Amino acid sequence: MSQPAHDPLLNARRTGYTRSGFGAQYHAYRPKPPTALVEALLQLAQMRRPRLVVDLGSGTGISALLWAPHAERVLGIEPLDEMRKIAEAGNQSPNVHFQAGVAQQTGLRDGVADIVTCAQSLHHTEPESTLAEIGRILRVGGVFAAYDYDWPPMIHWEAERAFTIFMDRVRALRKGHGIRSEQQQWGKDEHVERMRGSGLFRYLNELLLHNTELCTAERWIGFALTIGFVLPVLDLGLSDAELGVTALREVAERTLGDRGLPWYVSYRVRVGVK
Repeated sequence: MSQPAHDPLLNARRTGYTRSGFGAQYHAYRPKPPTALVEALLQLAQMRRPRLVVDLGSGTGISALLWAPHAERVLGIEPLDEMRKIAEAGNQSPNVHFQAGVAQQTGLRDGVADIVTCAQSLHHTEPESTLAEIGRILRVGGVFAAYDYDWPPMIHWEAERAFTIFMDRVRALRKGHGIRSEQQQWGKDEHVERMRGSGLFRYLNELLLHNTELCTAERWIGFALTIGFVLPVLDLGLSDAELGVTALREVAERTLGDRGLPWYVSYRVRVGVK
């Protein structure tokens, strides 16, 4: 029996990111990319101010808005209305715009983009058609970057251990309740090989960049609860104690509190030059 055709919009909705209030939580608690990322991509693109940066799967605008001071135009393309509305509401930069769409069909002209990025999003998209579209809209010499952060960030050994214990509890609950994701995903570790296999890029590399921000107990817990893997478990109707949130909160409040500590977020950046 043949597989049904891939539906990128349906696949995006299967992330669970459309639930009420999730977009605001995501925007408040998730890490922000390091400014060194901008500097590195500008250096590879050999220009100081790109005419157009396109951010695919732009979510709540965390990555797209990073480019506001550095580009003539920034376009975030996001399939989920619930996430895009948060981006639009928080955007105060006239050179940044967001539009509905999927990574495989941007509607942009050939060769119009100087830089294309996928921040925490490439693993959600069917790779062959997505890379073909990226290759089409990038100019010759343009740069593509797919970047994802490792989690949990480094902050405090007890807080990190509690985070890991919580995730183990989530896995056990998923298994015990027979929860399986219907969403298709493609491994982040295979981004470079897929980029190489596309034949689109004359140069490929992978680099590790870091960012440091303040993380309070509230942010640590909020970050854990916005991980896509966790979301179906929150719908089981269990108490915080049964979910493992109570134990996570106790450690976070004791080690991080309201004042917080810096968290050190590692970003794995896969880059290609067309």
